[in-house]
Amino acid sequence: MLLAVLDVGSNSAHLQIVQARRGRPPQLVYRLKAPTRLAEEVRADGALSPDGVERVVDAVSCTVEAYRRHAATDLIPLATATIRDATNNAEIRRRVREATGVELRSLSGEDEARVTFEAVRRLHAADDGLWLLDIGGMSMEIAAGAGAEPDLAVSLPMGAGLLTRRFLPEHPARRDAVERVRRHVRSLVKPVARELGRLPRPRRVVGTSKTFKQLACLTGDPERLDRRALRRWVPRLRSMTPPERAELPGVAAARARQLLAGAVTAVTVMEALDLRTLDVCPWALREGLLLRRYAELRG
Repeated sequence: MLLAVLDVGSNSAHLQIVQARRGRPPQLVYRLKAPTRLAEEVRADGALSPDGVERVVDAVSCTVEAYRRHAATDLIPLATATIRDATNNAEIRRRVREATGVELRSLSGEDEARVTFEAVRRLHAADDGLWLLDIGGMSMEIAAGAGAEPDLAVSLPMGAGLLTRRFLPEHPARRDAVERVRRHVRSLVKPVARELGRLPRPRRVVGTSKTFKQLACLTGDPERLDRRALRRWVPRLRSMTPPERAELPGVAAARARQLLAGAVTAVTVMEALDLRTLDVCPWALREGLLLRRYAELRG
């Protein structure tokens, strides 16, 4: 059975088509990314700019056309936080529907955390405890638990794109601006750290998302992120321009501007949760949605 998921976020519309079979992990058949570049298109009133709306429509049109060429059984079209939380999200969905016939859906941030947790837990067979961290463009999701469902699932407004737009207008960045990001992240994650402190320490802590993948590559191990190694990178990233960051190993040009905010967020959260290292997982929200949909279709 061919299933497809379309994840429309702040950087791209990402289409993934997989072959789903009972008892086996989904096997990737086709992948396509169409750029959206929405990080700088959110206006002060919370609306996506007209240029941003056009980019969303164009990106979804391109990926939906590819989905139809492959004749997959089903498409899961998901709009993540940048579109979900936009004050003109109804207009965006209408424009996409009129152009493509596809109705974008959204999950709450907490539900995104739960779905991602399920996918990561399944991939790692983490039946004895898992903490999940996911830094997106607009939000960060944290989930924790030892069962099929997380005991804790939260979404915090501290995505790398959001923090860049709010606190880091200049690149190279000012030292005091980086410190404001650190204080802001620490204040938001502190209550979550208290809740996690009431749960048993997990056997595995996992970071998933493009941000964690890039940071792990940057620090020398694509499969594991070391907090001390990442902390040493923060002053270097602060002193660089986005084009200079884009020359670093594993860093995509489209995400270079927000890489500093992602690094500061990751270090600050790992410090707050007393994590020296975390594993980087290739599965995330898209895989969780595909696994859920396959289970529904199989009955």
